[in-house]
Amino acid sequence: MPVVARVVLDSPLPQLDRLFDYRVPAELEDDCVPGVRVKVPLRTGARMSDAWVVEVVAPDAADAVTTFAGELSPVEQVVSPVPVLAPEIWSLARAVADRAAGVASDVLRLAVPPRQVRAERAWLARDPEWSPPSVTAGPVAGYAEGVLEALVTDHGRAAVAALPHPVALHPDPAPAAPEPGPDPVWVPGWAATIAQAAAHAVAAEQSVVVAVPDFRDVTDLERALLAVLPVERVVRFDAKQTNGARAKALLQARSHAVVAIGNRTAMYAPATDLGLIVVWDDGDASFVEPRAPYVHTRDVALVRAAQSGAGLLFVSHARSTDVQRLVELHWLDEVAPYRQPTPKVIPTVQQGGAEGFAAQARIPSTAWRAAREASQHGPVLVQVASPGFGTGLVCAECGERAHCRVCGGPLGQPHRGATPQCRFCGALAVGFRCPTCGNGTVKPVGQGAQRTADELGRAFPGTRIVVADGSRPLDEVPARPSVVVATRGAEPNVPGGYACVLLLDGERMLAREGLRVQEDVLRFWTGAAAKGAPGSEVYLVGIGGRLATAMATWRLDVPAHDELVDRRALHFPPAVRVATLTGTDDAVTAAVEALGDTLVGDVLGPVPVEDDPVPGTVRAIVRFPYAHGAEVAATLKAEVIRRSSTRRVLPGGNRRRAAPTLRVRLDDAEPFAEV
Repeated sequence: MPVVARVVLDSPLPQLDRLFDYRVPAELEDDCVPGVRVKVPLRTGARMSDAWVVEVVAPDAADAVTTFAGELSPVEQVVSPVPVLAPEIWSLARAVADRAAGVASDVLRLAVPPRQVRAERAWLARDPEWSPPSVTAGPVAGYAEGVLEALVTDHGRAAVAALPHPVALHPDPAPAAPEPGPDPVWVPGWAATIAQAAAHAVAAEQSVVVAVPDFRDVTDLERALLAVLPVERVVRFDAKQTNGARAKALLQARSHAVVAIGNRTAMYAPATDLGLIVVWDDGDASFVEPRAPYVHTRDVALVRAAQSGAGLLFVSHARSTDVQRLVELHWLDEVAPYRQPTPKVIPTVQQGGAEGFAAQARIPSTAWRAAREASQHGPVLVQVASPGFGTGLVCAECGERAHCRVCGGPLGQPHRGATPQCRFCGALAVGFRCPTCGNGTVKPVGQGAQRTADELGRAFPGTRIVVADGSRPLDEVPARPSVVVATRGAEPNVPGGYACVLLLDGERMLAREGLRVQEDVLRFWTGAAAKGAPGSEVYLVGIGGRLATAMATWRLDVPAHDELVDRRALHFPPAVRVATLTGTDDAVTAAVEALGDTLVGDVLGPVPVEDDPVPGTVRAIVRFPYAHGAEVAATLKAEVIRRSSTRRVLPGGNRRRAAPTLRVRLDDAEPFAEV
């Protein structure tokens, strides 16, 4: 009997989403091992497909594995002898795809970069006897003694409230270095906590996987890790990396116990004896994978922790409702800082009586005076909602909103006097004419980051004004007198923290419609407030009620609990899971009917999708309990396969495969974006 290789094809077709058996020719037996890339024939052998070997079965066990009665086709080629698909990553990809009614090869494309010959040659030429320096871990500062250390050692699960201020880490001096040691490394409190917890896992020769939302967070975490770990123990997976750098990182992560850090794809990093999984700020929208099967990083972390038995930490300032649900189910423990100063948040609406009409200003007088005084001896952070000069442009004559002639998007100005430009497609609106009155001049409405900076520059003469936004990113500004105007999420770090923080435009942030608006705004506010120095004042402008109380008391679990109570009453995620079915009316109706007794929940729709490019497209939303997730996903995937495999007869008697008429997406937040 031949040696049999079971492979997963690199194909997005759902009907091919299973393992296929191939005969391994004698000349390929040494190189055809689990994890390698191969090329295999499809059907008659006229076409070749890329694939990964998942399992190789010896001749004496082949009959027990293959169910094919005929002669197996041979593996055509072993593309590389380097195994790039670790067994645990295949298991993770399979489970993640099944949970989302998706295709495993779509997940593997996220996990395994394209082949890079140079990286593979370097890995094959490595010294197999080499090992990275050993690690000695210190205590995790800011928490009760031994609490986080025990969670790491015992592979526990917890929602961890992050330290709400910057932290100075002191790298150990080199053995031969003279005193004094290296300068302290200032990092956000959350990064210091994750780095110190990760060091405990690495000291036990266990790997750690950490996912953070964007490249700024990756940089902050990398700086923190390099302050407590040797550089050989830190592996970076970054969306900005080249394929060669990603391939090198993937192979390095398989060799020794390391800390693999990065954005969404880091959660698929291979690991030697995985001991800890960490997700920072899981509520960030960047964690939603924009490619099929659209799985959230939080869900990948939950699946991987369940499969590997590793510890799991969700670290954040403002807890997401998804994590709050797991806390209330007692699946996650709660860990908070111990005897640490919290930001001194001052809601300005509570000072309305003392300020009179000044309390209605964009920057009330008390916040203005505090910022002026603080700017004399340190940097002041001013958080605003929008970049550019204004939030939009209107016709100077009739007040009609100015829109792009190319795509219909809103026009804006990056700075005073600039040519109007579309915020969506970037087209310049040269020679703009109002379609309502024919006037050719526009004026800004609202105040963006640049306009705010201009006004503060006039109010704070002689003070350095810095603007940080998406087009002008800054990782760090020096700890000297200045005013930093930053859009939400783009606030640069300051060694030691800001002397004062102003949170503006809160009402406008909350005015946006969406299921997670409150969660998002709390994340923006707390993220900025935590960049202040311990004891510094944070002015929350124009916001009252329970959100202001939560900020002032720094009891950020309370709004998460209250929001989850509302979601349960309305049967909205994350109280329930949802599946979005999009396609033709008959395809969507058939999919809902296919659920039958499997569905324990309800169906919203179908309703027409007005902005879909295919006429006649409808959408239905299926809501169901978590306990029925596997059944619902399997049933919907079977329906997708049935639809994808259908052939239709064309004029002349020809038969061809029909275009897909059904799209399924589980845990899709988009239908609730305007709730």
